[in-house]
Amino acid sequence: MSLTASLDASSVSAAPGEETAVPLQVRNSGATVEEYRFEVVGACAAWSAVEPALLSLYPGDSRAVSLMLRPPRDATVPAGETPFGVRVVPTGEQGETVVPEGRVTVLPFTETTAELVPRSSHGSRRGRHQLAVDNRGNTPVTVRLGAQPGTELARVAFDVSELQVAPGQAEFGRLRVKPAKRMWRGTPVTHPFQVFAATQVAEGQEPVEPVLVDGSYQQEPLLPRWLPRALITAAVLLIALAGIWYALLRPAVKSAAREAITPEAVRSAAAADKSKAPDQGDAAGTGADAGTGDTAGADAGAGASKPTPSPSAEASTGAEAEAGDKAATPTSAQVRVRDSVGGGSNSSTALQVPKGHTFQLTDIVVQNPQGDAGTVVISAGENTSALSLGLENFRDSDYHFVTPILVPAGGKVTMTIDCRKVGKPVGARTPSRCSESLLLGGTMRPDSAG
Repeated sequence: MSLTASLDASSVSAAPGEETAVPLQVRNSGATVEEYRFEVVGACAAWSAVEPALLSLYPGDSRAVSLMLRPPRDATVPAGETPFGVRVVPTGEQGETVVPEGRVTVLPFTETTAELVPRSSHGSRRGRHQLAVDNRGNTPVTVRLGAQPGTELARVAFDVSELQVAPGQAEFGRLRVKPAKRMWRGTPVTHPFQVFAATQVAEGQEPVEPVLVDGSYQQEPLLPRWLPRALITAAVLLIALAGIWYALLRPAVKSAAREAITPEAVRSAAAADKSKAPDQGDAAGTGADAGTGDTAGADAGAGASKPTPSPSAEASTGAEAEAGDKAATPTSAQVRVRDSVGGGSNSSTALQVPKGHTFQLTDIVVQNPQGDAGTVVISAGENTSALSLGLENFRDSDYHFVTPILVPAGGKVTMTIDCRKVGKPVGARTPSRCSESLLLGGTMRPDSAG
C-alpha cells in the first residue's frame, strides 16, 4: 500500500464552544505524486473538519494536517465520549482509502435560565405563579427552588422544592404568594418578592450562581369597590318598590278588600238591626201602656169611654204585617261537632229550612281551635259537599260567597267531621275528641208562591 495515515492522539477531549486540533500524519509511499482529500465520519462530522481539505505529496514525502473539533455550546451535543474516523481518499487510486479512528470526549457544561410566569399577579387571598426552569446545558441537572428572604407581609411557597431537568428541556415549578394579613377594604397593596433556581453541580465542577427572578403580587381588598354602590342601588330600588306599593298597589288591594267584604258588612248591619228591633218594641209597648193608663185615669176622672180604632186603621195594620212576612230575614246559625279517633265520621245539623222558604247561604266560618287533623265537610241542601277542608290546614277559616248557595225548603246545612288525630292546644291538656265549630249566615226568604 502506498498510503499511510495516523492520528497523533487517538483519544481527545473537546470543550463545547471551543476549538480543539488533533494532528493527522499522512505519508505517500508510492512512486507518483498523489493528492488526498479528507472526510470526517461519525457523530462529530457535523462539527468537525480537516484543514487543509486537500493535500498533495511527492513520492516518499509525509506531512501533517489538523483535525479541527468544534462542538457547539448547546444542548444538541450531549456530554460524553463519541467515536469518530477520518477517511483519507487518494484522488488517483480510489481503492487505497485509509480511515484512522479515534474518540472524542465532549466535556459537560451547565447553563440554566429561569422565568416567572406571570411576572405579576393579583387577588384578595393569594397569587399564583410558575417558575419555568430551562436547561440549556448538555447534561441533566437538579435545580433547587426557593425564595429570597424579603418582606414579611407576604409568604412564598413552592409546591416542590427540586426539579429534574433534562438537556434542552424546561420544567415548571408552581408557587403561591399569600399575604400575612387579610385586607377587607382599602387601596390595593403591592408585595414584591424574589425567587431563585440554584443548579446543583457534581463534585469537582465549578459552582453555578443561582438564577434570581423578581416578581410582584398585588393584594386586593376582600370587599370589592363596587359593593357600596351596589348596596346604595339596592336601597334605592327597595325605596322605589315601596313607593310603587303605597302609591299604586295598596289602594287597589284595599278596594278589592272592600268589595270582598261587602256581603258580610250587609249581613252584620242586618243582624244589628234585628237585635235592636225588640228594644224598640218594648219601648213602644211601654209607651202604649202608659198611654192606656193615662186614658184610664182620664176615663175614671171624666167618665169618658175608650176610643175605638177605625176599620181603615185595622186594614193598614194587617197589610204591614203581611208585607213583613214576605220580606227577607237575615238568619244565622251555629253548631259544634265532636268526633273520636277511629269511630267513623260524626255529623250535626246547623240549620233546617222551614216550609215555604228558601235559605240563601252567603257566609261560612269554620273553627278548629284545638288544631285537630282530619276532614270536615259542609253540606247545604242537595249540595252534599259544598265545602271540604283538611283540618290540619287551618285554625280559623271563613268564606264569603258573592253568589249565595240556595238551600230549598226542608233542606239542611250540616257539618260532618272525620277525626284522624286530636290536636293539643298550647298550655292545656290534650282533649279526648276532635272538636270543630261552624257558624253560618245568610238570608231566609219566603217563596213567591206563598
